[in-house]
Amino acid sequence: MASSKLKYLSLGVLVFQTTSLVLTMRYSRTLQGDGPRYLASSAVVVAELMKIVACVLLVFKEHNYSVRSLNSLLRQEIVHKPTETLKLAVPSLIYTLQNNLLYVALSNLDAATYQVTYQLKILTTALFSVSMLGRRLGVYQWLSLLILMGGVAFVQWPSESAVANEKEAPSTGSQFVGVTAVLVACCSSGFAGVYFEKILKETKQSVWVRNIQLGFFGLVFSLIGMLSYDGDKVGQSGMFQGYNTLTWVVVALQALGGLVIAAVIKYADNILKGFATSLSIILSTLISYFWLQDFEPTSVFFLGTLLVIIATFLYGYEGKAPLNPCRA
Repeated sequence: MASSKLKYLSLGVLVFQTTSLVLTMRYSRTLQGDGPRYLASSAVVVAELMKIVACVLLVFKEHNYSVRSLNSLLRQEIVHKPTETLKLAVPSLIYTLQNNLLYVALSNLDAATYQVTYQLKILTTALFSVSMLGRRLGVYQWLSLLILMGGVAFVQWPSESAVANEKEAPSTGSQFVGVTAVLVACCSSGFAGVYFEKILKETKQSVWVRNIQLGFFGLVFSLIGMLSYDGDKVGQSGMFQGYNTLTWVVVALQALGGLVIAAVIKYADNILKGFATSLSIILSTLISYFWLQDFEPTSVFFLGTLLVIIATFLYGYEGKAPLNPCRA
């Protein structure tokens, strides 16, 4: 009974985190308000800092709130093992790029289209797992990847209304830019996830310590990106320009959402994760249409979405372990 409750709780957490992050990020990037809009590069920096603090607190808790034990562990695992620490620089750089790309994607795509298209990360993760980890995929998994590609192609099929809307209101963003950002994010997510999985398998250290290392490099890379891309704006109005309550919600969801998922993912099997993905896509579609009103679904979109949902379930049919470990 307790196990069943934990499964349903994990389902709710997965659906809430995935859906709320996408919808709030989309809303925050399209909301018209007074003054400048918040800088996406700044939000990534704050999220990395928040993530480091959260992981340090989790490690602190694991060591019975002992400052001495925490200090000793961090010195031993980070300072005294520079080679092991530097290995995390590669996935951290890619994750930083990915986080910035998600803001670009949701500034140009509605939440529903983004949610469905981003499922291509299943394809990229599978391909990188085969090439980097030597993992073998079953027949159902290869078939699901083909269905997935077909489904995403249908979702991206241009409709007359979409073309007309983009011409009439170019300020709403470019679908080409949005889709390109999602595709690059899918590739980066697949590679970084498999690379991180490989590192975790080679070492016995806590996933929270590894996330502190990731967060450290992520903070450095995101600061460099912010100063390079938005340095003038930061100099004029500060890095927190345009921040409001919604902005802080988006940052918190991005920073802490991965940690929450990492805590509950062990209770979710492949079928449950398939349900979570499907519910998240459906909720994003409904809310985009009825609340955000930035999306008009077509029959082709529904066909593509159905194929993506089928592919998601089919991929986990053989009950294999998840390929892309959750990066907090």
